[in-house]
Amino acid sequence: MGGGGQLTEPGEPAGGRGGNVYTWEEVQRHCHRNDQWLVIDRKVYNITQWAKRHPGGFRVISHYAGEDATEAFTAFHPDPKFVQKFLKPLLIGELAATEPSQDRNKNAAAVQDFHTLRVQVEREGMFRAQPLFFCLHLGHILLLEALAWLILWAWGASWTSTLLCSIVLAIAQSQAGWLQHDFGHLSVFKKSGWNHILHKFVIGHLKGASANWWNHRHFQHHAKPNVFSKDPDVNMLHVFVVGDSQPVEYGIKKIKFMPYHHQHQYFFLVGPPLLIPVYFHIQILRTMFSRRDWVDLAWSMSFYLRYFCCYSPFFGLFGSVALISFVRFLESHWFVWVTQMNHLPMEIDHEKHQDWLTMQLNATCNIEQSRFNDWFSGHLNFQIEHHLFPTMPRHNYHLVAPLVRAVCEKHGIPYQVKTMRQGLADVVRSLKNSGDLWLDAYLHK
Repeated sequence: MGGGGQLTEPGEPAGGRGGNVYTWEEVQRHCHRNDQWLVIDRKVYNITQWAKRHPGGFRVISHYAGEDATEAFTAFHPDPKFVQKFLKPLLIGELAATEPSQDRNKNAAAVQDFHTLRVQVEREGMFRAQPLFFCLHLGHILLLEALAWLILWAWGASWTSTLLCSIVLAIAQSQAGWLQHDFGHLSVFKKSGWNHILHKFVIGHLKGASANWWNHRHFQHHAKPNVFSKDPDVNMLHVFVVGDSQPVEYGIKKIKFMPYHHQHQYFFLVGPPLLIPVYFHIQILRTMFSRRDWVDLAWSMSFYLRYFCCYSPFFGLFGSVALISFVRFLESHWFVWVTQMNHLPMEIDHEKHQDWLTMQLNATCNIEQSRFNDWFSGHLNFQIEHHLFPTMPRHNYHLVAPLVRAVCEKHGIPYQVKTMRQGLADVVRSLKNSGDLWLDAYLHK
Protein backbone atom coordinates (compact mmCIF):
# COMPACT_ATOMS: atom_id res chain seq x y z
CA MET A 1 0.00 0.00 0.00
CA GLY A 2 1.39 3.41 -0.91
CA GLY A 3 4.27 3.95 -3.31
CA GLY A 4 7.80 4.69 -2.25
CA GLY A 5 8.85 8.29 -2.63
CA GLN A 6 5.33 9.72 -2.81
CA LEU A 7 4.36 12.66 -0.65
CA THR A 8 0.86 13.71 0.32
CA GLU A 9 -0.55 16.46 -1.85
CA PRO A 10 -1.51 19.89 -0.46
CA GLY A 11 -5.00 19.83 0.94
CA GLU A 12 -5.09 16.10 1.67
CA PRO A 13 -6.53 14.91 4.97
CA ALA A 14 -4.06 14.80 7.87
CA GLY A 15 -4.52 11.05 8.07
CA GLY A 16 -2.80 10.60 4.70
CA ARG A 17 -4.20 9.31 1.45
CA GLY A 18 -7.79 8.47 2.34
CA GLY A 19 -6.84 7.86 5.98
CA ASN A 20 -4.85 4.74 5.09
CA VAL A 21 -4.05 2.23 7.82
CA TYR A 22 -1.09 -0.15 7.76
CA THR A 23 0.22 -3.20 9.56
CA TRP A 24 3.77 -3.54 10.86
CA GLU A 25 4.38 -6.13 8.17
CA GLU A 26 3.54 -3.57 5.48
CA VAL A 27 5.71 -0.89 7.08
CA GLN A 28 8.67 -3.24 7.41
CA ARG A 29 8.68 -3.95 3.68
CA HIS A 30 9.64 -0.30 3.03
CA CYS A 31 13.20 -0.41 4.35
CA HIS A 32 15.23 0.00 1.16
CA ARG A 33 17.33 2.90 -0.04
CA ASN A 34 14.72 4.05 -2.58
CA ASP A 35 11.66 3.10 -0.55
CA GLN A 36 11.61 4.13 3.11
CA TRP A 37 8.78 4.41 5.60
CA LEU A 38 8.94 4.82 9.35
CA VAL A 39 6.52 5.18 12.27
CA ILE A 40 6.42 7.98 14.85
CA ASP A 41 3.68 7.88 17.51
CA ARG A 42 1.74 5.34 15.43
CA LYS A 43 1.72 7.67 12.39
CA VAL A 44 3.25 6.28 9.20
CA TYR A 45 5.55 8.55 7.18
CA ASN A 46 7.10 8.10 3.76
CA ILE A 47 10.60 9.59 4.11
CA THR A 48 12.06 8.34 0.82
CA GLN A 49 12.64 11.79 -0.68
CA TRP A 50 12.95 13.72 2.58
CA ALA A 51 15.82 11.51 3.81
CA LYS A 52 18.14 13.14 1.26
CA ARG A 53 17.39 16.57 2.78
CA HIS A 54 17.45 15.49 6.41
CA PRO A 55 19.69 17.95 8.36
CA GLY A 56 21.18 15.09 10.38
CA GLY A 57 22.18 13.25 7.23
CA PHE A 58 20.66 10.59 4.98
CA ARG A 59 22.06 7.61 6.83
CA VAL A 60 20.87 8.35 10.36
CA ILE A 61 17.19 8.58 9.39
CA SER A 62 17.51 5.65 6.98
CA HIS A 63 18.69 3.45 9.86
CA TYR A 64 15.09 3.50 11.12
CA ALA A 65 13.43 2.77 7.78
CA GLY A 66 10.79 0.08 8.15
CA GLU A 67 10.50 0.39 11.93
CA ASP A 68 9.27 2.50 14.81
CA ALA A 69 11.39 5.64 15.25
CA THR A 70 9.40 7.31 18.03
CA GLU A 71 12.03 7.05 20.74
CA ALA A 72 14.91 8.12 18.48
CA PHE A 73 12.84 11.05 17.14
CA THR A 74 12.09 12.23 20.67
CA ALA A 75 15.71 11.83 21.77
CA PHE A 76 17.23 13.82 18.88
CA HIS A 77 14.75 16.70 18.55
CA PRO A 78 14.53 19.15 21.47
CA ASP A 79 11.63 20.98 19.77
CA PRO A 80 9.29 18.31 18.28
CA LYS A 81 6.62 20.90 17.44
CA PHE A 82 9.03 22.69 15.10
CA VAL A 83 9.84 19.42 13.32
CA GLN A 84 6.16 18.58 12.86
CA LYS A 85 5.86 21.07 10.00
CA PHE A 86 8.39 18.98 8.06
CA LEU A 87 6.68 15.72 8.98
CA LYS A 88 3.14 16.72 8.02
CA PRO A 89 3.66 16.53 4.20
CA LEU A 90 5.24 13.09 4.63
CA LEU A 91 2.29 11.56 6.49
CA ILE A 92 0.61 8.74 4.55
CA GLY A 93 -1.48 7.06 7.24
CA GLU A 94 -1.32 5.34 10.59
CA LEU A 95 -1.03 1.93 12.17
CA ALA A 96 -4.17 -0.16 12.24
CA ALA A 97 -5.95 -0.11 15.60
CA THR A 98 -5.23 -3.82 16.01
CA GLU A 99 -1.46 -3.26 15.69
CA PRO A 100 0.72 -2.84 18.81
CA SER A 101 2.60 0.44 19.27
CA GLN A 102 5.96 -1.35 19.39
CA ASP A 103 7.46 -3.42 16.60
CA ARG A 104 9.66 -6.52 16.59
CA ASN A 105 11.70 -7.13 19.75
CA LYS A 106 10.87 -3.93 21.59
CA ASN A 107 9.79 -4.27 25.21
CA ALA A 108 6.48 -2.38 25.51
CA ALA A 109 6.74 -2.09 29.32
CA ALA A 110 10.29 -0.71 29.13
CA VAL A 111 9.24 1.74 26.41
CA GLN A 112 6.36 3.02 28.55
CA ASP A 113 8.47 3.35 31.70
CA PHE A 114 11.22 5.17 29.85
CA HIS A 115 8.63 7.54 28.33
CA THR A 116 7.33 8.23 31.86
CA LEU A 117 10.88 8.89 33.03
CA ARG A 118 11.50 11.34 30.20
CA VAL A 119 8.31 13.26 31.02
CA GLN A 120 9.42 13.41 34.66
CA VAL A 121 12.93 14.77 33.93
CA GLU A 122 11.52 17.31 31.48
CA ARG A 123 9.06 18.49 34.13
CA GLU A 124 11.88 18.78 36.69
CA GLY A 125 13.88 21.02 34.35
CA MET A 126 16.80 18.66 33.67
CA PHE A 127 16.89 19.71 30.01
CA ARG A 128 17.53 23.36 30.96
CA ALA A 129 21.17 24.37 30.60
CA GLN A 130 23.15 26.55 32.99
CA PRO A 131 24.77 29.25 30.81
CA LEU A 132 27.47 29.95 33.40
CA PHE A 133 28.70 26.34 33.24
CA PHE A 134 29.33 26.50 29.50
CA CYS A 135 30.73 30.04 29.64
CA LEU A 136 33.28 28.94 32.22
CA HIS A 137 34.13 25.87 30.17
CA LEU A 138 34.71 27.98 27.07
CA GLY A 139 36.68 30.46 29.16
CA HIS A 140 39.09 27.87 30.49
CA ILE A 141 39.72 26.62 26.92
CA LEU A 142 40.57 30.14 25.75
CA LEU A 143 42.83 30.66 28.78
CA LEU A 144 44.69 27.43 27.96
CA GLU A 145 45.13 28.59 24.35
CA ALA A 146 46.57 31.90 25.60
CA LEU A 147 48.79 30.16 28.15
CA ALA A 148 50.32 27.91 25.47
CA TRP A 149 51.35 30.96 23.44
CA LEU A 150 52.57 32.89 26.51
CA ILE A 151 54.87 30.01 27.47
CA LEU A 152 56.73 30.43 24.19
CA TRP A 153 56.63 34.23 24.37
CA ALA A 154 58.12 34.21 27.88
CA TRP A 155 60.68 31.39 27.61
CA GLY A 156 61.31 30.97 23.90
CA ALA A 157 61.04 27.85 21.74
CA SER A 158 63.30 25.59 23.79
CA TRP A 159 62.60 21.87 23.96
CA THR A 160 61.16 22.18 27.47
CA SER A 161 58.86 25.11 26.72
CA THR A 162 57.78 23.52 23.41
CA LEU A 163 56.84 20.30 25.19
CA LEU A 164 54.93 22.24 27.85
CA CYS A 165 53.20 24.29 25.15
CA SER A 166 52.20 21.07 23.33
CA ILE A 167 50.67 19.58 26.47
CA VAL A 168 48.67 22.72 27.22
CA LEU A 169 47.43 22.90 23.60
CA ALA A 170 46.45 19.21 23.70
CA ILE A 171 44.42 19.84 26.87
CA ALA A 172 42.72 22.81 25.20
CA GLN A 173 41.96 20.78 22.07
CA SER A 174 40.52 17.89 24.05
CA GLN A 175 38.33 20.15 26.16
CA ALA A 176 37.18 21.99 23.03
CA GLY A 177 36.25 18.57 21.67
CA TRP A 178 33.92 17.97 24.62
CA LEU A 179 32.44 21.47 24.26
CA GLN A 180 31.71 21.14 20.54
CA HIS A 181 30.00 17.86 21.47
CA ASP A 182 27.61 19.84 23.70
CA PHE A 183 26.69 22.30 20.97
CA GLY A 184 26.45 19.55 18.37
CA HIS A 185 23.83 17.79 20.49
CA LEU A 186 21.80 21.04 20.83
CA SER A 187 22.11 20.81 24.61
CA VAL A 188 23.15 24.39 25.45
CA PHE A 189 20.66 26.86 23.93
CA LYS A 190 16.90 26.54 23.57
CA LYS A 191 17.10 27.69 19.95
CA SER A 192 18.81 25.20 17.67
CA GLY A 193 20.24 28.01 15.54
CA TRP A 194 22.46 29.31 18.33
CA ASN A 195 23.73 25.81 19.03
CA HIS A 196 24.60 25.38 15.34
CA ILE A 197 26.49 28.70 15.21
CA LEU A 198 28.52 28.01 18.36
CA HIS A 199 29.12 24.45 17.19
CA LYS A 200 30.74 25.73 14.00
CA PHE A 201 32.80 28.23 15.99
CA VAL A 202 34.13 25.67 18.47
CA ILE A 203 34.72 22.71 16.16
CA GLY A 204 35.77 24.92 13.24
CA HIS A 205 37.65 27.90 14.63
CA LEU A 206 38.95 26.29 17.84
CA LYS A 207 39.66 22.82 16.42
CA GLY A 208 39.95 23.08 12.63
CA ALA A 209 37.33 20.39 11.92
CA SER A 210 33.87 20.25 10.30
CA ALA A 211 30.52 20.51 12.11
CA ASN A 212 28.58 18.74 9.35
CA TRP A 213 31.09 15.90 9.17
CA TRP A 214 30.76 15.42 12.93
CA ASN A 215 26.95 15.61 12.89
CA HIS A 216 26.46 13.07 10.12
CA ARG A 217 28.92 10.64 11.71
CA HIS A 218 28.09 11.04 15.38
CA PHE A 219 24.30 10.97 15.10
CA GLN A 220 24.53 7.57 13.41
CA HIS A 221 26.50 6.34 16.41
CA HIS A 222 23.75 7.53 18.75
CA ALA A 223 20.92 6.20 16.62
CA LYS A 224 22.28 2.64 16.48
CA PRO A 225 25.28 2.33 18.86
CA ASN A 226 27.53 -0.69 18.35
CA VAL A 227 25.39 -1.97 15.46
CA PHE A 228 27.43 -3.16 12.48
CA SER A 229 26.87 -1.26 9.21
CA LYS A 230 24.93 1.44 11.08
CA ASP A 231 27.36 2.78 13.71
CA PRO A 232 30.47 4.18 11.96
CA ASP A 233 32.41 3.90 15.23
CA VAL A 234 32.48 0.09 14.90
CA ASN A 235 33.48 0.25 11.24
CA MET A 236 37.09 -0.73 11.84
CA LEU A 237 38.03 -1.04 8.12
CA HIS A 238 39.25 -4.64 8.65
CA VAL A 239 42.00 -3.38 10.99
CA PHE A 240 40.22 -4.78 14.08
CA VAL A 241 37.50 -7.33 14.71
CA VAL A 242 35.22 -6.41 17.62
CA GLY A 243 32.46 -7.98 19.66
CA ASP A 244 31.66 -11.69 19.74
CA SER A 245 29.97 -12.28 16.37
CA GLN A 246 32.23 -10.46 13.88
CA PRO A 247 35.45 -12.30 14.87
CA VAL A 248 33.75 -15.68 14.40
CA GLU A 249 32.27 -14.60 11.04
CA TYR A 250 35.69 -13.45 9.83
CA GLY A 251 37.34 -16.60 11.15
CA ILE A 252 34.89 -18.96 9.45
CA LYS A 253 35.33 -17.09 6.15
CA LYS A 254 39.14 -17.22 6.62
CA ILE A 255 39.38 -13.43 6.43
CA LYS A 256 42.79 -12.29 7.64
CA PHE A 257 43.55 -8.68 6.72
CA MET A 258 45.51 -8.41 9.96
CA PRO A 259 46.80 -10.87 12.58
CA TYR A 260 43.72 -10.26 14.72
CA HIS A 261 44.91 -12.46 17.59
CA HIS A 262 47.53 -9.73 18.16
CA GLN A 263 45.14 -6.77 17.79
CA HIS A 264 45.25 -5.96 21.51
CA GLN A 265 48.96 -5.32 20.98
CA TYR A 266 49.04 -3.42 17.67
CA PHE A 267 46.09 -1.32 18.90
CA PHE A 268 48.66 0.78 20.76
CA LEU A 269 50.43 1.53 17.46
CA VAL A 270 47.52 2.20 15.06
CA GLY A 271 44.58 3.15 17.31
CA PRO A 272 45.25 6.00 19.76
CA PRO A 273 48.22 7.51 17.86
CA LEU A 274 46.64 7.72 14.40
CA LEU A 275 42.86 8.18 14.70
CA ILE A 276 42.72 11.99 14.87
CA PRO A 277 45.97 13.10 13.14
CA VAL A 278 45.59 10.68 10.21
CA TYR A 279 42.20 9.00 9.75
CA PHE A 280 39.90 11.79 10.99
CA HIS A 281 42.01 14.49 9.32
CA ILE A 282 41.82 12.80 5.91
CA GLN A 283 38.12 12.01 6.33
CA ILE A 284 37.24 15.58 7.31
CA LEU A 285 39.03 17.11 4.31
CA ARG A 286 37.56 14.56 1.91
CA THR A 287 34.05 15.13 3.28
CA MET A 288 34.21 18.92 3.06
CA PHE A 289 35.46 18.88 -0.53
CA SER A 290 33.22 16.07 -1.79
CA ARG A 291 30.12 17.73 -0.34
CA ARG A 292 31.30 21.20 -1.32
CA ASP A 293 30.84 22.32 2.25
CA TRP A 294 32.59 25.65 1.85
CA VAL A 295 31.17 27.13 5.07
CA ASP A 296 32.75 24.44 7.23
CA LEU A 297 35.93 24.69 5.17
CA ALA A 298 36.10 28.43 5.88
CA TRP A 299 35.66 27.84 9.62
CA SER A 300 38.36 25.16 9.52
CA MET A 301 40.78 27.38 7.61
CA SER A 302 40.24 30.16 10.15
CA PHE A 303 41.71 27.86 12.80
CA TYR A 304 44.84 27.15 10.76
CA LEU A 305 45.25 30.82 9.80
CA ARG A 306 45.15 31.82 13.46
CA TYR A 307 47.40 28.95 14.47
CA PHE A 308 50.14 29.67 11.92
CA CYS A 309 50.03 33.41 12.66
CA CYS A 310 50.64 32.60 16.33
CA TYR A 311 53.28 29.89 16.05
CA SER A 312 55.18 30.34 12.78
CA PRO A 313 57.18 33.25 14.30
CA PHE A 314 58.54 30.75 16.84
CA PHE A 315 58.94 27.62 14.69
CA GLY A 316 58.58 28.58 11.06
CA LEU A 317 56.14 26.81 8.71
CA PHE A 318 57.48 23.25 8.98
CA GLY A 319 58.10 23.53 12.70
CA SER A 320 54.52 24.73 13.22
CA VAL A 321 53.20 21.76 11.22
CA ALA A 322 55.28 19.44 13.42
CA LEU A 323 53.90 21.10 16.56
CA ILE A 324 50.23 20.77 15.59
CA SER A 325 50.85 17.17 14.48
CA PHE A 326 52.28 16.35 17.91
CA VAL A 327 49.36 18.09 19.60
CA ARG A 328 46.92 16.01 17.53
CA PHE A 329 48.92 12.90 18.47
CA LEU A 330 48.48 13.66 22.18
CA GLU A 331 44.82 14.61 21.77
CA SER A 332 44.12 11.42 19.82
CA HIS A 333 45.30 9.24 22.72
CA TRP A 334 43.02 11.12 25.11
CA PHE A 335 40.03 10.91 22.76
CA VAL A 336 40.37 7.22 21.87
CA TRP A 337 40.70 5.92 25.41
CA VAL A 338 37.82 8.04 26.75
CA THR A 339 35.41 7.15 23.95
CA GLN A 340 36.30 3.46 23.67
CA MET A 341 36.15 2.57 27.36
CA ASN A 342 32.40 3.22 27.32
CA HIS A 343 31.58 1.21 24.18
CA LEU A 344 34.22 -1.26 22.97
CA PRO A 345 33.85 -3.72 25.88
CA MET A 346 30.05 -3.72 25.47
CA GLU A 347 27.80 -5.74 23.14
CA ILE A 348 28.68 -5.16 19.46
CA ASP A 349 26.49 -7.03 17.02
CA HIS A 350 24.18 -6.86 14.02
CA GLU A 351 20.79 -5.12 14.15
CA LYS A 352 18.45 -6.58 16.79
CA HIS A 353 15.65 -3.97 16.62
CA GLN A 354 15.61 -3.39 20.38
CA ASP A 355 13.80 -0.63 22.24
CA TRP A 356 15.76 2.55 22.99
CA LEU A 357 16.47 1.76 26.66
CA THR A 358 17.66 -1.80 26.05
CA MET A 359 19.70 -0.91 22.96
CA GLN A 360 21.55 1.96 24.62
CA LEU A 361 22.26 0.06 27.86
CA ASN A 362 23.63 -2.94 25.96
CA ALA A 363 26.04 -0.65 24.09
CA THR A 364 27.17 1.72 26.86
CA CYS A 365 28.56 1.74 30.38
CA ASN A 366 29.47 4.43 32.90
CA ILE A 367 32.71 5.34 34.64
CA GLU A 368 32.63 6.37 38.29
CA GLN A 369 31.91 10.01 39.00
CA SER A 370 34.57 12.33 40.37
CA ARG A 371 35.48 15.92 39.59
CA PHE A 372 38.51 14.75 37.65
CA ASN A 373 36.61 12.05 35.74
CA ASP A 374 33.85 14.55 34.85
CA TRP A 375 36.38 17.06 33.52
CA PHE A 376 38.69 14.52 31.89
CA SER A 377 35.88 12.85 29.94
CA GLY A 378 33.66 15.88 29.34
CA HIS A 379 31.04 14.14 31.54
CA LEU A 380 31.02 11.20 29.11
CA ASN A 381 31.74 9.02 32.12
CA PHE A 382 27.92 9.26 32.27
CA GLN A 383 27.73 7.63 28.86
CA ILE A 384 24.48 5.80 29.66
CA GLU A 385 22.60 8.99 30.52
CA HIS A 386 24.13 10.81 27.58
CA HIS A 387 22.96 8.14 25.14
CA LEU A 388 19.47 7.97 26.61
CA PHE A 389 19.09 11.77 26.66
CA PRO A 390 21.54 13.18 24.06
CA THR A 391 20.09 16.72 24.22
CA MET A 392 20.36 16.94 28.02
CA PRO A 393 23.02 19.38 29.33
CA ARG A 394 25.87 17.31 30.71
CA HIS A 395 25.89 19.01 34.12
CA ASN A 396 22.55 17.27 34.83
CA TYR A 397 23.63 13.70 34.06
CA HIS A 398 24.41 12.95 37.71
CA LEU A 399 20.88 14.01 38.66
CA VAL A 400 19.10 11.70 36.25
CA ALA A 401 21.47 8.73 36.78
CA PRO A 402 19.71 7.31 39.89
CA LEU A 403 16.35 7.47 38.09
CA VAL A 404 17.77 5.64 35.06
CA ARG A 405 19.31 2.98 37.28
CA ALA A 406 15.95 2.37 38.98
CA VAL A 407 14.18 1.82 35.65
CA CYS A 408 16.95 -0.55 34.52
CA GLU A 409 16.70 -2.57 37.74
CA LYS A 410 12.93 -2.84 37.30
CA HIS A 411 13.34 -4.41 33.86
CA GLY A 412 16.45 -6.48 34.61
CA ILE A 413 18.67 -4.45 32.25
CA PRO A 414 22.33 -4.38 33.41
CA TYR A 415 23.53 -0.88 34.40
CA GLN A 416 27.32 -1.06 34.46
CA VAL A 417 29.54 1.39 36.35
CA LYS A 418 33.32 0.89 36.33
CA THR A 419 36.37 2.59 37.74
CA MET A 420 38.45 4.54 35.25
CA ARG A 421 41.22 2.00 35.56
CA GLN A 422 38.86 -0.91 34.89
CA GLY A 423 37.28 0.88 31.93
CA LEU A 424 40.66 1.48 30.28
CA ALA A 425 41.83 -2.07 30.95
CA ASP A 426 38.61 -3.48 29.49
CA VAL A 427 39.39 -1.85 26.12
CA VAL A 428 42.48 -4.05 25.77
CA ARG A 429 40.76 -7.07 27.32
CA SER A 430 37.85 -6.88 24.86
CA LEU A 431 40.22 -6.63 21.89
CA LYS A 432 42.13 -9.69 23.11
CA ASN A 433 38.91 -11.68 23.63
CA SER A 434 37.69 -10.81 20.13
CA GLY A 435 41.08 -11.72 18.66
CA ASP A 436 41.03 -15.09 20.44
CA LEU A 437 37.53 -15.81 19.07
CA TRP A 438 38.76 -15.02 15.57
CA LEU A 439 41.79 -17.28 15.89
CA ASP A 440 39.72 -20.19 17.18
CA ALA A 441 37.21 -19.85 14.33
CA TYR A 442 39.99 -19.35 11.77
CA LEU A 443 41.83 -22.53 12.81
CA HIS A 444 39.00 -24.85 13.79
CA LYS A 445 35.76 -23.90 12.01
